[in-house]
Amino acid sequence: MPTERDKTETTLQGIAASPGIAHGPVFLHLQSDVELPSYDIAPARRGEEVARLERALVVTRQQVQKIKAEVEKNLGSEEARIFDAHLLVLEDQALIGETLRELEASGRNIERCFQQVAQRYIQAFDNIDDEYLRERAGDIRDVAQRLLQNLLGQSAQSFSDLARGHVVVANDLSPSTVAGLDRSQALGLLTDAGSTTSHAAIVARSMRVPAVVGLRDLTTRAGNGDMILVDGYAGVVILHPTEQTLFRYGQIQLRKKGQEQRLLEASRRPAVTRDGVAVALRANIERAAEAAPARECGGEGVGLFRTEFLFLDSPHVPTEEEQYLAYQAAAEAIAPAPVVIRTLDLGGDKPMAGAAHLFPRENNPFLGYRAIRFCLDQVPIFKDQLRAILRASAHGNVRLMYPMISGREELARANAVLAECRAELKAKEVPFDPAMQVGTMIEIPSAAITADLLAQDCDFFSIGTNDLIQYLIAVDRVNDRVAHLYESTHPAVVRTLENIVKQAHRWKRKVSVCGEMAGNPVYAALLLGLGVDELSMAPPQLPAVKFAVRAMKLSDARKLAKEILEMSSAKAIHARCEAFYRERVQAE
Repeated sequence: MPTERDKTETTLQGIAASPGIAHGPVFLHLQSDVELPSYDIAPARRGEEVARLERALVVTRQQVQKIKAEVEKNLGSEEARIFDAHLLVLEDQALIGETLRELEASGRNIERCFQQVAQRYIQAFDNIDDEYLRERAGDIRDVAQRLLQNLLGQSAQSFSDLARGHVVVANDLSPSTVAGLDRSQALGLLTDAGSTTSHAAIVARSMRVPAVVGLRDLTTRAGNGDMILVDGYAGVVILHPTEQTLFRYGQIQLRKKGQEQRLLEASRRPAVTRDGVAVALRANIERAAEAAPARECGGEGVGLFRTEFLFLDSPHVPTEEEQYLAYQAAAEAIAPAPVVIRTLDLGGDKPMAGAAHLFPRENNPFLGYRAIRFCLDQVPIFKDQLRAILRASAHGNVRLMYPMISGREELARANAVLAECRAELKAKEVPFDPAMQVGTMIEIPSAAITADLLAQDCDFFSIGTNDLIQYLIAVDRVNDRVAHLYESTHPAVVRTLENIVKQAHRWKRKVSVCGEMAGNPVYAALLLGLGVDELSMAPPQLPAVKFAVRAMKLSDARKLAKEILEMSSAKAIHARCEAFYRERVQAE
């Protein structure tokens, strides 16, 4: 029996994954891996194993399609698209082919062979730098678990009824598990693992269920029936909360609801500072279908369309026509506002279905064969994409942008290939916008230092702060041991941003920021004060940033930037930005 000492209030810090506050008893969901038998299969019986795998694939596909249909009905088509990734896993010929080769090589039962191959895939995705792509390991894990259960004739575990009226605590939750709940069943979701980009977190946000992830060891601290409080705004979890804590969070919840209402009202109004300066706030998207919803969040166009997801979501390299239709759809959905389409940003750290053979293994893929380097080496693939973007420019306000440009010569090579594509389309009398703007991302220190040279050969800059910061201060932001050293307000970062803007404006080029800094309302004044012209962010971040813009004077933001440029401490700079933000936002 637990003692009173066991019930001491304990506060744990995790990662805020879905906003909201919830309080209730714990339902501990400890899902164990499928226990697999392992035995030899005689050569004459291996055809039977292949047939078992094929039947299990069919059954699993039907189950996933059913889940997708239910999610689409209850949450919407965008949320249902998550399960397209699961279906793609089941269609992955490389995964299936490797499983069959494992069967021939090892002679073991098909469950064991599939599990061995799937684990290699999961490990490969777990090691990827890009947070969104790392989450694809969860998709493979979820599908693999379901497929193995079908091979063994087991039914998937369901806890919908058990979780009713409880806060679910688990090591991790698959998106299909979360999708099996409804808002009335689970009060909140808490996991030891996970990130804000996990598909389970996305589903939780769509369901408006408060969620906190990355809590590390909550499953070992909490027991069934323990009372727990979830703060999905700050990523805080309080085990055994006192009456005083519950009262305090009740007041916080009332204030948060008031703030959310003000943000909603701000999202419908123009992003204009108190001294009358209009600021362009745009959305970052991964798929064409996200363009129209981005407008609903208050976005004035798309500042970053990440085209690599067209390639990652397809079992083959997308054709020019397939890409054209996607880009056209985005352009038409957001017109007359602009859509900035970034060319392919894949490489050794981002596997591409249907073309894995083009990416050799590298000791350090993040500094290797990727993005524009890959495109300039694989010109036919690059030209297909450039022609598709040019053709889409006839249907809206399309702009093109190159990733990971390191210097002027690289930019010139990319522009030369673009010129060839323009000439080819013109010769065939295919319509496109001859005045389409072409920009470059500034995300490598060499590009930041030579911004004055790059500005002469492009129409605009877009600063990718995520990579620029980690390359500038040599900190891998997804490495747990050094991630705390990743500081957006490092003086070197602030001074580099100032130089980029200064050189761009010298050549009358506009500058956008599309990295995570742009979506943080605390940094809005600093970026605008440094002279940044546009900010582009994930659609849900738009209302808060717009509210911050409307609460400030640009003249005050410029004074703030000037003051910060004289400061030498990253923590002090962040504190100054936060104080500036709170003084104005709280006054609204």
